[in-house]
Amino acid sequence: MKSKFIKSTIILIIGGAITKILGMVIKIAMTRVIGSDGISLYMLIMPTFNLFITLCTMGMPIAISKLVSENKRRSKKIILSTVPIIIIFNLILIAIIFLIAKTLANDLLQNPNTYLPIIATSLTLPFISISSLLKGYFFGKEKMFPHTLSNIVEQITRLILTIIITPYLLSFSLKIAITGIILINIASEFVSILVLISFIPKNTKIEKEDFKYDKDIMKDMLNISIPTTGTRLIGSLVYFLEPIILTFTLTKIGYTNSYITLEYGILNGYVYPLLLIPSFFTLAISNALLPVVSNSYARGKYDYTKKKIKQSIFFSLLIGIPVTLIFIFIPNVPLQIIYNTTLGSNYLPIIAPFFLLHYIQAPLTSAMQAMNKAKDAMIGTLIGSFLKLVLIFGISLFKVGLLGYVIASIVNIAFTTVHHLYYVRKSLNNF
Repeated sequence: MKSKFIKSTIILIIGGAITKILGMVIKIAMTRVIGSDGISLYMLIMPTFNLFITLCTMGMPIAISKLVSENKRRSKKIILSTVPIIIIFNLILIAIIFLIAKTLANDLLQNPNTYLPIIATSLTLPFISISSLLKGYFFGKEKMFPHTLSNIVEQITRLILTIIITPYLLSFSLKIAITGIILINIASEFVSILVLISFIPKNTKIEKEDFKYDKDIMKDMLNISIPTTGTRLIGSLVYFLEPIILTFTLTKIGYTNSYITLEYGILNGYVYPLLLIPSFFTLAISNALLPVVSNSYARGKYDYTKKKIKQSIFFSLLIGIPVTLIFIFIPNVPLQIIYNTTLGSNYLPIIAPFFLLHYIQAPLTSAMQAMNKAKDAMIGTLIGSFLKLVLIFGISLFKVGLLGYVIASIVNIAFTTVHHLYYVRKSLNNF
C-alpha cells in the first residue's frame, strides 16, 4: 500500500506538472490573442461555468472513487448505474441554463456579451460529467496513469484548437471568440473520454442490467456525493456571486464598471492562477490520498491513516514554500515570464503568504471525505464562504478598490483550512 501511494502520487505529480504547463501555455496563447479585454470577459464567465460544472457532476466522481476503493461492491456496477442518472440530470440542467441565460447575462453579470458564452457552457456539461465519472473510477482503483494521460491529451487538444480557431473567431467579434474557447471543451473532453475508455479491460462485459438503478448503491453514493457537492457548490456559488456583489458595491460608491472588470480580471486572470501553480502538486497528493485513507480508515488502520495525512501536508508545504518566497520577493519576474505583463505585482506579495494554508487545504479535504466527514467539510466551507461574501461587501464600502476582495479571500482561506485541520485531528485523536 505504501509503495502504491508513493507511485500514485509521483504519477499524478508528473502528469499534473505536464498538464499545468500545457494549461499555462493555453492561457498565454489565449491571453495574447484575445488581450486584456478578452481575458476580463472570460474571467467574468468562469464563476458561472464553474458553478455549472459543480452541479453537473453532483459529486459522483469522489463517491465512485471512495466506494470502488473500499471494494464493497462491484466497481463496474457502481459506475454504470450512475451514468443514466447523470445524463438525465445534465439534460435538465442544460434546459435550465437556456431559460436563465439572458437574466444571468443582462441583470446579474450586467454584460450582454456573456449571453452566448453562457449558452456554450451548457453544451459542454455532459462531456465533462462522463469524463469525471471515468476518472473517479480509475482513482478508486488507484490507477492514476489513465487519468494522467487523459488530462495531457485533453490539454494538447485544447491548445491546438485554441491556437487554430480563436484568431479566426476573433475576426467576427470578441464574444464569438470567447464562445468558441468554451466550446473547445467539448472536443477536449470527448478525446479524454476516449483515452479513459481505452484503459478499461477488453474482457469487461457490459450488460443492460449494469445500467439499471440500484437503490443500495445510490444510497451509498448520495451519502458521499451530497455533502461533497454541497462543499463544491458553496465554493462555486461564492465564485459566482463574487463579481455580482463586487460590481454592485463598487459601482454604488463611485467606481466605474471598466475599472472593476479590469482589476477583477487581473486578480483572477493573472494573480490567482499564479498562486495556484503549486496546487497541481497538492491536488495530485490529495487525489492519491483519498483512496488510501478511505481504505485504511475503513479497515481500522488509524496510525497508518495519520501517517499518510501528515506526509501529504508535509509534501504540500515542501512544494508551496519555495514558490511562495518567489511570489513575495520577485513578483514581477513570474508575471513577466508567464503573462508578459507586470499587472498584479501589487497584489501578489500580499496574498502569497496566506496561500500556504490553501496548499494544505486540498489534502485535508480529501482526508475528511475519506473518513466520512464530508458533512463537516461542507459546514466549514459554508461558514468561510459566508464570511468572504460579507467581507467583500463590507470592506468594499470603505473605498479601497479591490483590496476588500483580497482581504475577504484571505480570511476565507485561513478560516476554512484551520477548520478542516481541527476536524481531521479530532477524528483521528479519538483512536
